[in-house]
Amino acid sequence: MNYIVFDLEWNQSPNGHAGEHPRMPFEIIEIGAVKLDEKYNIIDEFQRLIRPKLYTRIHKYIRDILNYDEKTLKEKGVPFKEACTQFLDWCGDSDRDFAFCTWGPSDLSYLQNNMDFYYMKKLDFPLKFYDIQQIFAEKYTKDNSISALDKAVSKLKMTQDRPFHAAINDAYYTARVLKEGKLGDITDKYVYDTYRYPRNRTESVHDFHNGTLEEMYGEYASKKDALKDKRVTDIRCAKCGRKTTSQIKPFQINNSTDLAVGVCFRHGRMLSTIKFKPASESMDTVFVVKKIHPITKAKYTDVKNRRDLLAEKKKERDRRYMERKLNEKKVVNNTKNK
Repeated sequence: MNYIVFDLEWNQSPNGHAGEHPRMPFEIIEIGAVKLDEKYNIIDEFQRLIRPKLYTRIHKYIRDILNYDEKTLKEKGVPFKEACTQFLDWCGDSDRDFAFCTWGPSDLSYLQNNMDFYYMKKLDFPLKFYDIQQIFAEKYTKDNSISALDKAVSKLKMTQDRPFHAAINDAYYTARVLKEGKLGDITDKYVYDTYRYPRNRTESVHDFHNGTLEEMYGEYASKKDALKDKRVTDIRCAKCGRKTTSQIKPFQINNSTDLAVGVCFRHGRMLSTIKFKPASESMDTVFVVKKIHPITKAKYTDVKNRRDLLAEKKKERDRRYMERKLNEKKVVNNTKNK
């Protein structure tokens, strides 16, 4: 199997949201990729400039980092559909022949969005890929903090023989980070792209990999409906798959994420991270991405303290709310008595 390390450059409306097309806010203007063998050696390269259809003038902030301009895109660019078809043909005959690698999770989403705009055949679902940025962070940072590609290249003291911010060059550097960064065997370190998501039970994802149980469920009319589904709230052991005993029930840490902890009598505590992502075009409809993995006693204590702190803050907000309502009621009653 080969690895396809690709990168995109895209443009957006130079007039801001006022000039943005709702179906394609980011228009791809370059596809760059390198093909690697199983030992991460570069065996081929692919590059196409794309003649824009929607945003023919480059946004000022994007112009500052690109190595080309509108004139180059007009003279050397080809239509997106042509470029994308050539790219996918170059990748291989089927998804079993190759795996996508990117620096960060966004490129695959933008690629599929542009493909949908031109009503092209969809990529396979569910779609696995390798986020080299995250894999690099797990090895080289203590807190898994994300690095820009040029920072990673500098950290590894790699020779910089090409300019950054051209898709083909950024793909080339990403491939070199994979090999020269000695990231090891990444076979089991894939993640799932979430541009497309399960619409029903038969499309649900349930997969053990890289020490994590990853699940995707959908779609639900609301977050409240999702939390009624036992598959979402139950915690199974990431090692044996058995249902755990609940130790910390799901609690909200922000608008889109809940945490919970369960205990497997064989393998210890498991942390469940439940993310609620918007589905379709509705503000309420969601699908769920849930990841479960073992945690240490120290991490469990951190999660428990976080839950308790959030509970105290909610209690204080509720107290202030009730106090404000009572004061408002007193003002109304005093006004009436006058």
